[in-house]
Amino acid sequence: MFSAAAILLTLGRMARTAELKSLGVSESELTRAVRAGEVVRARQGVYALPDTAPEHVHAAAHGGTIGCAHAAALHGLWTLTVPDVPHVWMGRTGTPRGRTDGCRIHWSHGHVDVGRLPPVEVVLLQLAVCADEETFFAALESALRRSLLAPGRLRWLYRRVPHRLRRLVSFARADADSGLESLIRLRLHRIGIEVRTQVTIVGVGEVDFVIGARLIIEADGRENHDASDKRHKDLLRDAAAASLGYETLRFDYDIIVNHWPVAQAAILAALARAAS
Repeated sequence: MFSAAAILLTLGRMARTAELKSLGVSESELTRAVRAGEVVRARQGVYALPDTAPEHVHAAAHGGTIGCAHAAALHGLWTLTVPDVPHVWMGRTGTPRGRTDGCRIHWSHGHVDVGRLPPVEVVLLQLAVCADEETFFAALESALRRSLLAPGRLRWLYRRVPHRLRRLVSFARADADSGLESLIRLRLHRIGIEVRTQVTIVGVGEVDFVIGARLIIEADGRENHDASDKRHKDLLRDAAAASLGYETLRFDYDIIVNHWPVAQAAILAALARAAS
């Protein structure tokens, strides 16, 4: 007799009854494993290991799997915001189970495999119709940066996103080191400012952006905010850049995400000074 827990471990920690039985797990073994606490029943016909992530169990209990921004974050995509309300993907033909008034249900392309995230392109499609433009764009560039979206899947996404977002799919690139850089490039593009990205300056190193001839823009992520050694190196780079005639504007996560008008005003003022 095959152990239900052992088979579940090989299947990614959650599976349907039919899949378990096809691999040799009997009905009596499932009953025994549940009673012994080795396995939990997420819903009728779906079983999981006890240490399965609660969000996966919750989504399965409602008949689907994790979707939208929650799935994007679990895929490792840079996600600007993750809502408190669970988002559950039902595929195209799934059946909701139980009360779903506390969830946001997504009906979109594909077939749900319980306990498994939607494909990256499906997650991005969900973001395109559910989240704001910036959240979608930052996640899209993150997927491209991590090579999680093959050219064929990118074309698939382009054909299915709302028409107003196709320009963002065309504008997206794979060289943004973080979502903060994606946000900066997109926001400056909106006001007619084009930037050069990941520019190497002799004597300084690689910088995030250069605008015009002499303006450097750097985006400091959350992980660098309190790192004193990183701060010291950044100051040395800024001083080296200044010695070469560059001006550096450096913005942290909070400024970029929560106080962008201040950053934009600083950039426009620096460009005005350079032009005078």
